Amino acid sequence: MANNISLFKATVPMLDEVYKQATLTGLLDGAPVLAQAGANADEMIVPMLDMSGLADYDRASGYRAGDVTLTNQTVRCNFDRGRLFTVDSMDDAETAGIAFGRLSGEFIRTRVVPELDAFRIAAYAGHTGATLLTGSLSTGEAVVEALRACVNALDESEVPFEDRVLFILPTLRGLIEDLDTVKSRAVLGRFSEVISVPRTRMYTKITQTDNGYHKADGALDLNFLCVHKDAVIQFQKHIAPKVVPPELNQDADAWKFGYRSVGIAAVYQNKAAGIYAHAAPGGGA
Repeated sequence: MANNISLFKATVPMLDEVYKQATLTGLLDGAPVLAQAGANADEMIVPMLDMSGLADYDRASGYRAGDVTLTNQTVRCNFDRGRLFTVDSMDDAETAGIAFGRLSGEFIRTRVVPELDAFRIAAYAGHTGATLLTGSLSTGEAVVEALRACVNALDESEVPFEDRVLFILPTLRGLIEDLDTVKSRAVLGRFSEVISVPRTRMYTKITQTDNGYHKADGALDLNFLCVHKDAVIQFQKHIAPKVVPPELNQDADAWKFGYRSVGIAAVYQNKAAGIYAHAAPGGGA
């Protein structure tokens, strides 16, 4: 029993580490201290700050009074997914522990993380108030021009330069880098982070099924997505990897591995200008 307990303690931290290394959208996670638990299990409370602007100063009466309003917005988690696996103890023993040991890490790396990235990207790109343009980008010059339009739109909307994150298809990033010009380097320099994302995670909408996810009907293939970190509400409220050894399994002589992730990916209602997406027309490249 002691060995099983040690295995459990060693496995759970490893699972968290795998997620942090593999996810591409994790850098958008908000500070946990900004979100409190809601009244219900699937809710979170996020603070919203508003204040008055400048007013004329009167030399006789002095300052005009201003208002500062701090309200708590209740948001509902929109990501709640899980899975339970069973590995027979003999199968695990005959493979020197590889069957169970590899299951947990591979599941998170190849199944959990891609879906979580795709869900978040689709939630931001498909937001009603976000900017979404379409066009074919077949040359490096076309990609640079599209990114320049993105930068200009963010600048005109006064979106801060800091924490602008660009998610872009690897092929399009390669077209820019192959140019190796002042313009190509300059446009990428207008983003604080540039992250290459596989096409399978870059859709305007996804459909989640009992066996993962896929591109939703009518969805577009994204070329790139720019997200200002402060524009999104991104938290994982509950991540629960669960390991049950055969000795504690009441149903079978087998290991059980369960995983559940509950979180939210949404856009602040007054910060939609910080989301800019560009997609291929009709879902083509």
